[in-house]
Amino acid sequence: MKIPFGRPQIDSKERNAVNKILLGNILVHGPKIIEFEKKFSSFTGSNFSLGVSSCTAGMHLFYYGLNIKHGDEVIVPAQTHVATAMAVEAVGAKPIFVDSDTNTGNIDVNKIEEKITSRTRVITVVHYLGIPVQMDKILKLAKKYKLYVLEDCALSIGSSFNKKHTGLLGDAGVFSFYPVKHMTTSEGGMVIFKDKNIFEKLKLKRAFGVNKDHTQRKLPGDYDAIEKGLNYRMSEIEATIGVEQLKKLNRFIKTRNGNHNYLASKLNNNANFEIINPKIKNDSNWSHYCFTIILSDKIVKKRNNIINKLNKSGIGTSIYYPHPVPLMSFFKKKYGCKKRDFINSSIFSYKTIMLPVGPHIDKIKLAYIVKKINEFVK
Repeated sequence: MKIPFGRPQIDSKERNAVNKILLGNILVHGPKIIEFEKKFSSFTGSNFSLGVSSCTAGMHLFYYGLNIKHGDEVIVPAQTHVATAMAVEAVGAKPIFVDSDTNTGNIDVNKIEEKITSRTRVITVVHYLGIPVQMDKILKLAKKYKLYVLEDCALSIGSSFNKKHTGLLGDAGVFSFYPVKHMTTSEGGMVIFKDKNIFEKLKLKRAFGVNKDHTQRKLPGDYDAIEKGLNYRMSEIEATIGVEQLKKLNRFIKTRNGNHNYLASKLNNNANFEIINPKIKNDSNWSHYCFTIILSDKIVKKRNNIINKLNKSGIGTSIYYPHPVPLMSFFKKKYGCKKRDFINSSIFSYKTIMLPVGPHIDKIKLAYIVKKINEFVK
């Protein structure tokens, strides 16, 4: 049986829609990106959405647009994809890493304040595996110290906190449409906002600082560059795929949640591992990205062997993430980070195995995953 960790759910709807774009004359600056942005706003409940070339580009655009620069500091979780910290590095600012909460893998909100200095400008949070961060505490800190809040929502489309979609609690939320995510555009991202001023500022900088897009020009060449800007646009092809994927997204999320709950019900009594399955408040929601087990100390040395056996049995696995970011070579060398400062993050990097729950998996495959896990993790 072949069960990849992730598989984009692309069918004739996306293919036919893309073919129409390819038969036309507009591949960038067209109506599809506008449609996708509006429909994404509708899905999340945001006031404004901005399609970008990747989630990383969206995070960099946020810092760049708000003039975060050399000498500034940005609070970031130690347990995240390296892109979260690289976007800070890209504007010359310094990432200040905070260890994880052991229950969720999210940033430990109780350890943030001690890391805030006069140079801190932003608190960046990551909704790890789709589990919503305790944003009420984050927002109190931001208000107290007059800081921006950026939400990395790469794995949390469909998740909410206090009845608000992730990404709408801080100043901006950035989403990823990489192929193994909840939905895909092949590559690409989206930034959502509550505040029109920040949206307008980033929209201008997304495309060279040019003051008029193609729909606003009375004549070809009727535009001016009024600010320093970049090229982080999303193409019409990507936006077209995104429009079709949004039509299926609720079904994708429902299937993921059902698959996760099935695995949780069948794998919650194995003495050799724990499962990450925190209780979420009634007014919040967790859109499940994957299913995670944490191996016990007596068996953790066999993790690679277990992963190899699962992979040979056709079950795709992953690790989120292979190291806490501050312990990756670039950051460890640059900032002298020590493992002792990121003990909880190290648990998630070095003791976990992530299993698939995507909509490409049915009950037969789920039962097979349960059987093989119990067979290999004795």
